[in-house]
Amino acid sequence: MHLARFPRVSLGHFPTPLEPLENISRLLGGPKIWIKRDDATGLATGGNKTRKLEFLLADAQAKNADVIITQGATQSNHVRQTIAGAARLGLQAKALLEQRVTDFGEDYQRSGNVLLDKVLGGEIVAHLPAGTDMQQAMEDYAATLREQGHNPYVIPGGGSNPIGALGYVACAEELLYQSSERRLRIDHVVHATGSTGTQAGLVAGFTATNSHVPVLGISVRAPKAKQEENVWNLASRTLDLLGVPGELSRYAVVANSDYVGDGYGLPTEGTLEALSLLARHEGILLDPVYSAKGMAGLIDLIRKGHFRQDENVVFIHTGGAAGLFGYRQVLEHV
Repeated sequence: MHLARFPRVSLGHFPTPLEPLENISRLLGGPKIWIKRDDATGLATGGNKTRKLEFLLADAQAKNADVIITQGATQSNHVRQTIAGAARLGLQAKALLEQRVTDFGEDYQRSGNVLLDKVLGGEIVAHLPAGTDMQQAMEDYAATLREQGHNPYVIPGGGSNPIGALGYVACAEELLYQSSERRLRIDHVVHATGSTGTQAGLVAGFTATNSHVPVLGISVRAPKAKQEENVWNLASRTLDLLGVPGELSRYAVVANSDYVGDGYGLPTEGTLEALSLLARHEGILLDPVYSAKGMAGLIDLIRKGHFRQDENVVFIHTGGAAGLFGYRQVLEHV
């Protein structure tokens, strides 16, 4: 791979730590669990989108953009990090928020990431109902800005396109280097998968390096077949961008959608248990939308004997603790 040929800006603190979860591993009595701390990327409380934004915002600069447009759910970690990255580079940031969750009152609508969006100087230009074609809404808004003389750059939800996925190609390389340094055999990588950019980048990175580390995405919204199709499509496009020959095997993409529960952004009992266990046994904060739902899946699979006891499982913490404040009425009872 030749990632150096792609424009990139420096936004995050890398490499992020790779740490053993000794207490949780002992508690569950299963494989040895490691955590890749991509919650510690450093950009406005950190998170996985920082890796993607290093490539996306560099591309925006290369195209002389003066305004960044993106979208996400109300408590979007991606929107918060995009606004922060744009601020670092002196660019305006505009966001469209989709009201996918309406169950948690004013805390959800005004605190957490929503508050940070404003503190960081972003402009929320619209609150749109669930089910809106958000990509089209961004394109329409970009057309309006062009009429006003601006040169907008549109970043898809989650930063999930081939340029953004390069961030997790880089993460795959980073993880392989860290495991080599520690003489650690990585048997599985597990993480929460939503807009697909993280999983697609990891799959592309492990494929391109011929390491073929298995990646399991715990879906936070889509059914298994749909999630796997979306990840495979983006991973394939990312490999094309990298110039890696050959077709990606469908078997390289595995998602588990058994832990979605009632839907996106709605914590399950397992989500809350995972959040509590990591906080109280490891001092690590997960978020109720992505990382805790992913960890809930990992914990349940360990309890079901899905992994061997002698295996090493790396869980990628994608960040999002700022969103905890939007779920106060749920978390007060954990």
